[in-house]
Amino acid sequence: MTTAPVRLTDLGMLWTLPGVYAPQEDTRLLAGALRAERITAGMDVLDLCTGSGALAVQAARMGARVAATDISRRAVITARANALRAGQRLQVRRGDLSGPWGRRTFDVVVGNPPYVPARGRRSPPRGRARAWDAGQDGRYVLDRICAQAPYLLRPHGVLLMVQSGLSGVDSTLRRLTASGLSCSVTARASVPFGPVLRRRSPWLREQGLVRAGEDREELVVVRAERL
Repeated sequence: MTTAPVRLTDLGMLWTLPGVYAPQEDTRLLAGALRAERITAGMDVLDLCTGSGALAVQAARMGARVAATDISRRAVITARANALRAGQRLQVRRGDLSGPWGRRTFDVVVGNPPYVPARGRRSPPRGRARAWDAGQDGRYVLDRICAQAPYLLRPHGVLLMVQSGLSGVDSTLRRLTASGLSCSVTARASVPFGPVLRRRSPWLREQGLVRAGEDREELVVVRAERL
């Protein structure tokens, strides 16, 4: 399956509180993957790490019943406000990944988690960097989503997750495959380093994650299906 590109403007006019991750190229790439899915009225979609709520609102526009979570109070307020502005109904709860939804399962799980390699083993407990920093290998949240995915998906349910090539795409594919899901990379984009990666370039070079002079990052969407 391939996905059509989506312009950021196609996501509508979105408002964000200070400190909330605003839609960027990874949001655009994941939005294209979501549009490629056959989402019909009445399907249940979970948006993990919802941020501005852009993807949750898009899924609601496609007819889905949408649940969304974020660990940030400001993100929850932002997502609710954007749903109201778009005239869409969402259930948005504050919490850690799927925690607020107990044992509920979903037809589609979509996620744009923190994935940027950073000093420290875990994501920061607070502050703006919590939206992107994910430990030294960038996998602190990615690995947790991979572990939860089989229990969140209904039969033939689909996980769509975006990440950086700097945070081990092969590791994501191996983990999801080992858990019994059928997975592949369905979309890619090469984008210039943003402010965070530009500032972090010397450290990334020390870690062997980028080469000298390298100034572009590959973003990918991983699609995993429970058969």
